[in-house]
Amino acid sequence: MVKKNDKKLNAVDITLYTVSAVLLVDQIAMSAAVGQGAIFWWLVTIVAFLIPNTLITAEMGTTYPKKGGIYAWVRDAFGARWGGRITWLYWINIALWMPAVYIMFAGIFSALFMPEMSLSSQIILGICMCLLTAWMNCLDLKYSKWIPNLGTPLKFIIILTLGTTGILYGLEHGFANDISLTSAFSELDAGLAYLPVIVYGCLGIELISAESDEIDNPQRNIPRAMLAAGLLSAALYIFGTLGVLAAVPAEEVDMVDILATTLTMLFSDTGFGNLIAQIIGGLTLFTLFSTMVTWTIGGNKAVSEAAEAKEMPAILAKVHPDHKAPVGAAVMTSVISSSILLAYGVMASNAEELFWSLFAFSATIFLLPYIAMHLAFIKLKSSDLKTPRPFVVPGGKTVGLALSLLCIGILSLAILLFFWVPGEAIDWKNMTQLVSGVGLTLLIGEALLRRSEKMKQAVSCETATA
Repeated sequence: MVKKNDKKLNAVDITLYTVSAVLLVDQIAMSAAVGQGAIFWWLVTIVAFLIPNTLITAEMGTTYPKKGGIYAWVRDAFGARWGGRITWLYWINIALWMPAVYIMFAGIFSALFMPEMSLSSQIILGICMCLLTAWMNCLDLKYSKWIPNLGTPLKFIIILTLGTTGILYGLEHGFANDISLTSAFSELDAGLAYLPVIVYGCLGIELISAESDEIDNPQRNIPRAMLAAGLLSAALYIFGTLGVLAAVPAEEVDMVDILATTLTMLFSDTGFGNLIAQIIGGLTLFTLFSTMVTWTIGGNKAVSEAAEAKEMPAILAKVHPDHKAPVGAAVMTSVISSSILLAYGVMASNAEELFWSLFAFSATIFLLPYIAMHLAFIKLKSSDLKTPRPFVVPGGKTVGLALSLLCIGILSLAILLFFWVPGEAIDWKNMTQLVSGVGLTLLIGEALLRRSEKMKQAVSCETATA
């Protein structure tokens, strides 16, 4: 009798899922904000970070195909406490990042369909999207997986449209920016300020590992999906950024509504053109939603696993009784995201200021787990010599360790650049907000972790006494 394969994610599913996690349409807007040197910095980051990071993640994902992904790797390398810390940072970042994505969502919606929409109305719309995302996380994976599966092809269409029409517009009317390498070298300092944005856009390859128990033949399919997704996403990022910079002068780039501005510029010559711009813009909104569904599915599953192991608060371990969706984590993500959106919205004067404050805060938190992941790779590569490695970084152990150290250096530099850019005066207001926010987040995580450890110890003592 042939055993039925009950895995829910095949090779196509995980490739689309991984591309959906890595390929962010909003990243095109942030990349364009780098200005004339954007293409140069993308090429540097692909060679120095994206490819090494993808190879290392593929080795980790196939060698240790455990539920929880990055959390499980760090836990195995450094113990449960460090696994809990990293899971907290990995998960809370998503809750902090989601408000930034949905502020961009509301900004694009406003620019295309409701130009008079106030910032408070945009915040309300963002909160509604947070709640909708939580609901999608509570569905069975066989249904919720269709959001990233549909969102990924749409990202292709949107980015190819932006790239193609933007370049054609530039060829006809003259390129709005000088994107030559000579121009990039003359403005390296300006591009350096936005380097963290480009590094940020290369992350997410490992997210599918959180669903490893649902993947058919993970040893074969995980590295293929990661490598394909990484290289394809990088190519599309460059192409889309090139299209935007061909049409819109860098000084006019607004990270919140630049996509809507570009679409309107490219298609607004006729009434039919306006309709095309609105259709493409509507599809862009869906891709932002699909991105958040993708990330929250992976992040909530990872933190749910940690909570089940008593390393995070018990509420995060609550799952659906039938299909085991991480209901508790999904609800808490939505609550935190909505609260952050309200809190930061009170302090911000406009959507772009609100977006950048939220993004810088969440991105700093987000980069920290990847440093831990590479440290875990170094530790396990040296200490775990028995576990078979179906995929190994080309060049052997020495090359693998060197590439991992390179990635750690780039991640550390990206974090530093969020706080201070060499050659520029220190923005003490920004510095204070970031240091306070990051410090408070770390302290809350540590308090939750210690509380969970005490509760775990109490349960163990009661069990032993009984």
